[in-house]
Amino acid sequence: MNRHEHKEDEVRRMLEATHPHVPGDLAARATARGVRLLHRGRAMRHLWWTLLALAVCAFVVWASMVRPWEVPPAGTTPPLEGW
Repeated sequence: MNRHEHKEDEVRRMLEATHPHVPGDLAARATARGVRLLHRGRAMRHLWWTLLALAVCAFVVWASMVRPWEVPPAGTTPPLEGW
């Protein structure tokens, strides 16, 4: 028996076997689970966008108060030579 015939026999045996029992409410449960997953994903996206917006706002407030782009004032005065 070659490989092709062996596969055909295996497929034939699988098709002739009894099919497993499928619960009647399987579609309803799958739909409910899908809806829950969609809602959870949407809630997570909203949460991440909210956290990102809060982080941007906190950065803008911090940057406006600290002004890191400005040069800090000198700690000492330059020497007065040559007067």
